[in-house]
Amino acid sequence: MPALSPEALVAQAAEARATYARLAAAGLKLDMTRGKPSPAQLDLAEGMLALPGNRDVVTETGEDARNYGGLQGLPEARRLFGAMLGVPPDLLVVNENSSLAVMHDCIVWALLKGVPGGSSWVGKDVAFLCPVPGYDRHFALCEGFGIRLIPVAMDDEGPVMEEVERLVADPAVRGMWCVPTYSNPTGVTYSDATMRRLAAMKTAAPDFRLFWDNAYGVHHLTENRPAPHDILGLTAEAGNPDRAFIFASTSKITLAGAGLAFFAGSKANVAWYLEQAGRRTIGPDKLNQLRHTRFLRDLDGIHRHMAAHRRLLAPKFDAVLEALDTRLGGLGLARWTRPEGGYFITVEMVQGSAKRVVELARGLGIALTPAGATSPYGKDPTDSVLRLAPTYPTVDEVRAAAEGIALCIHLAALEAAGVGLAA
Repeated sequence: MPALSPEALVAQAAEARATYARLAAAGLKLDMTRGKPSPAQLDLAEGMLALPGNRDVVTETGEDARNYGGLQGLPEARRLFGAMLGVPPDLLVVNENSSLAVMHDCIVWALLKGVPGGSSWVGKDVAFLCPVPGYDRHFALCEGFGIRLIPVAMDDEGPVMEEVERLVADPAVRGMWCVPTYSNPTGVTYSDATMRRLAAMKTAAPDFRLFWDNAYGVHHLTENRPAPHDILGLTAEAGNPDRAFIFASTSKITLAGAGLAFFAGSKANVAWYLEQAGRRTIGPDKLNQLRHTRFLRDLDGIHRHMAAHRRLLAPKFDAVLEALDTRLGGLGLARWTRPEGGYFITVEMVQGSAKRVVELARGLGIALTPAGATSPYGKDPTDSVLRLAPTYPTVDEVRAAAEGIALCIHLAALEAAGVGLAA
């Protein structure tokens, strides 16, 4: 809390209490918990529901998409989404809708069978590095299978590489979660230097894997479009061709519950993945792959579609930033990200206040992601970080929620300075 006179603190507290009372009486019911596409975003892909169309079931190779087979995915789908991800089509596998399910499978298969260059992880001490703030579902996946989570700090270039390079000297460290473009939840895009160090670093575990979740690679909030990272090229160049498992999906591109998910990697990794997947399924939903290729057509079509998403999302992010700037700007009570893409804004506030902010927001009818969700095991040792998800509500709802959230951050900071809610 910046040094202010007792009179100034009392004046701030009085104004904040009055505003809190006004908002509490408004009967708000707003949800800012998860980064879900809004109904308006889903409507952008409504034309897909009529595709591929009656009798339009033949692929470019003459295959009947209604039948079994095609475990790796249709060539036209692998070509389209390989261009989106910056990977060769022969190194891409097109799956069902959930990339989280693909990550789950890779964890399970690694545990039971081992990955290329390694053996089963069962009965071994296995740990994953987790950039923090990070994605709670990544953490939960590992935690559910007894994999230890080791936090790694993030900076403006990605994970702090000095920490990463020190920690991978431990042979128990078998993997690392990475969201390289518009990281969840900070919005940071990994720098080229960070990418190269991740690709080339020496690891004690010969079967170490980067779990490379490229969930937001085309989810831009400005007209700037960073090119996809060539992690496969960099790892091959560094002599570690099998290091990266790449994941992505169309969940926030087309229809969240009816999209496509992707796995990509080296030839050895793709062969390993298909060998395991071939025991689980006779083939994916190829009609859905046709639907996507018919609708999006080519990489330019993807960019046009994502520009329509941006026009819906950018005003919501602007509304949150405006509310934070108006209420908290210049007070030194918090700092927040100004992402150029992705689905979240991260706020770092006075230590020990995040849980209190969530509680105060609940009193206004605003649901927030639980404090600690961006840290392994749900425990933020500083209790200071919150992830805001402005994508699902309307712009007016986001504006109202953001005003309330900024107010709650202010009130929590006042309480920490000894000026509470009590009159």
